[in-house]
Parts: sequence; structure tokens; C-alpha cells
Amino acid sequence: MFDVQDIRKNFPILSQKIYDKPLIYLDNAATTQKPRVVVEKIESGYYSVNANVHRGVHFLSLAATEAHEDARKTVQRFIGARSSHEIVFTRGTTESINLVASSFADEFMNPGDEVIISAMEHHSNIVPWQIQAARKGIALKVIPFRDNGELDMDAYKQLFSEKTRLVSVVHVSNVLGTVNPVRDMIAFAHLQGVPVLVDGAQAVPHIEVDMQELDADFYTFSSHKIYGPTGIGVLYGKEEWLDRLPPYQGGGEMIATVTFEKTVFNELPYKFEAGTPDYIGSAALATALDYVSALGLSRIEAYENELLAYATAKMLSIEGIRIYGRAPHKSSVISFLAGNIHHYDMGMLLDRLGIAVRTGHHCAQPLMQLLGIEGAVRASFSFYNTKEEIDAFVEGVERVRKMF
Repeated sequence: MFDVQDIRKNFPILSQKIYDKPLIYLDNAATTQKPRVVVEKIESGYYSVNANVHRGVHFLSLAATEAHEDARKTVQRFIGARSSHEIVFTRGTTESINLVASSFADEFMNPGDEVIISAMEHHSNIVPWQIQAARKGIALKVIPFRDNGELDMDAYKQLFSEKTRLVSVVHVSNVLGTVNPVRDMIAFAHLQGVPVLVDGAQAVPHIEVDMQELDADFYTFSSHKIYGPTGIGVLYGKEEWLDRLPPYQGGGEMIATVTFEKTVFNELPYKFEAGTPDYIGSAALATALDYVSALGLSRIEAYENELLAYATAKMLSIEGIRIYGRAPHKSSVISFLAGNIHHYDMGMLLDRLGIAVRTGHHCAQPLMQLLGIEGAVRASFSFYNTKEEIDAFVEGVERVRKMF
């Protein structure tokens, strides 16, 4: 049995009250809450093994280094990478994409070359490429999506040309919830000799991913969206690609030797990890991944899909509701508007009922423009949410609707 009430005991924040109402946290796509074991891992790290990694010969430094590199191996196992050398620690998905955009463009792209992205990308997978467009004269091509929120795969295939150098696409949309067919997209791109970067920030917390099965060339995700600490994330890259990319930043750790005349860069993955890493955060991320693994991602996915179906059916009973994103293969997100109620008004009034949702453009302004709206309300679910919370949320939306 998936004992949600027992699981919730591991998340102390969920037991508090907001404005004298029980907290109902439905903003999981923005960040997830942290189980007690993750917070305890951070505390024990600072209190027992806090020393800079890789450089020291004393006990604490060796212990911190071992924990940091063990965390890298945990990530490797969690996403099915071939080697821990293919795991680069970054500050999160945003920095991971910026790293690839900068290094890949520097090494492999010339004016007129093209990158394919989709119309449902987060700003973090649009703006870095626009920066490279301004710097290098490259062009962006955009995959459209259908009315139900699915990518137009026929249009995707038509976008390729002899100038296509990379595809960079989101695995799961943070607005529509669409689970994109990235395995098929990668396979087609590879037939054209084109590598693929996948933004997995919204996928990794909800569905099983395996790099050998997907065959992605690069894959990114953030710790804080999968019950780990903020400020740390992962870039997975196939070893043959990471070997070919130049460093993103310079400094300590990413070097083998330095003279005033020349620097020889370090081996993978350290070539991309300039400066002191977040070795406390990496260990806590590993703890979060172990926690999720113990629950079982297949069980998590089944339960969250049940919540999504339940919430969708309930929401559709509300007069004037408009749900954005109705793809058959969808994950853990409902973005909506109710009648003519502004999304900020809905969010603020739900907050007074103790219900935390996200409002605005969700860092996806081009998507909002295509939908013909300025923003939306987003409820996003986790395995610690319950059907009773969804009932209260739907009742809250109906209550606000009647007020207007």
C-alpha cells in the first residue's frame, strides 16, 4: 500500500496551518518540500564532515570528498548513466542548460546554424539560446504544439535542415503537464546526426528516466524539485560529448596544471566544476534520491496519475473552468483559469484558505502568448498530496468563483 499519511509524517512543514487553515501545498512544480532525512543530512554534513573536498589530506576533507563522490554515483545509478564521469554537478537545471548552450555554441556552432526548441519551453531553455543567437548569429526553430498540448511531431521532423546542430527540448511541460515523446524525438534527431539536450526538471520527480533507454546526449534536472536542497542540480552528458566541449567556467578544481603561459584542464567531470562544489548539497541530493527510490518511482507515478485524474474530473465540474493542457500523456500539473477571474486574484484568495498554488506566466511567456492569455493558475501535485486536499482545493476554487 502507498501510505500517504505515513509519508506525510516525514514532511513536518505539511502539518502547519496558514491563516488558521491546514496547509494544502499544491506548488510542487515550483519546488518540493523536503523530508526530514534530507534536512538531517544537511545538518550532519555541516556538523560532522565539513571540509573542502578533493584538496585535503586530513580526515574531514577525505570524508567530505568520499560523500561527495558517492553522491555522484547515486545520481549515476538513479538516472542510469554509464559512468559517474558523466555526472556534472551544477547549481540547477538553468545553469546546466546555460553550460551546454555556451560550450556547445563555442565549439560547434557558426553563424546561420540552427537549434530546435519547442513552443512549451521554460525561459531557461529559451533565453540561453537567444544569448547565443546574439553572440554567434545562430537561429532558433520552434516546434509547435496541437490544441490538446501535444507537440506536433510532423512539424518537428520538418524543422531539420543541414544547418541543424542541436535539439533542446523539455521532457515534461511545467505549464501543460505534457509528457513529450523524447525517446522518439531523440531517435529521429540521431538519424539526422543531431545531438539532443533534454530539460528533465519536471520529469525526474514523477517518472522513471534511464539514460540508456532514452539515449539523450545531455539531460538536466534540479535537486529542489525532487525533494532535495536548493542550489544544486545535475547535468548528465555522454562522455564523448563532454570530452569535446570546452569548459564553461575557469578557476580552481577544473584544472590539471596551470602556468602563466598555459592551462591544462582536468579530467571529467571536474573540467566543468570550477571552484568549491556544494558538497553538503550533493550528499543531501543523494539522500533525497534514495528516499524517492525507496518509495518507488513506478508507485509514485501511479499514485500521482490517480491524483491528476481525480483533480481534473473535479475541476471540470466547475462552471467556466478552462484547463490548459489536455494531452493523453500528462504528469502532475493542472493549469487553469476560471471565468474572467484574474489568476493573481484566484491565487491570493486560495492562499487565504491555506491553499498554495502558483500564479503568473510560470517562466513560459511565449507559451502564454500562444494560448492567448497573460497567465494562469497552476496546481501541481506530489505523492504527499491527498484526495481530501484536492477536494478542499476544488471547493476553494468554486468558492472564489462564486465571489466574482
